[in-house]
Amino acid sequence: MTACLHCRVSGRVQGVWFRASTREQAHRLGLTGYVKNLADGRVEVLACGRRGALESLQAWLWRGSEAAAVSEVECREIETAAPEVFTVV
Repeated sequence: MTACLHCRVSGRVQGVWFRASTREQAHRLGLTGYVKNLADGRVEVLACGRRGALESLQAWLWRGSEAAAVSEVECREIETAAPEVFTVV
């Protein structure tokens, strides 16, 4: 069953390859959606796909890229049309 997860990630997550690493991880997991920087310093992620893959991505978001220092990950399931690919915005 396909679901969509909307997350906001806080900490040192901008300027540390977090978005590119998130895209790579999403591709490995077969997810679609996007990742983008927010003006307040957080990163926003929309990921859609199998629930098991979404759980894996959510756990990965707590680690993030090698240079990241994640302090908080807030996720909630939302109802939305799943994008066709996973992109960096």
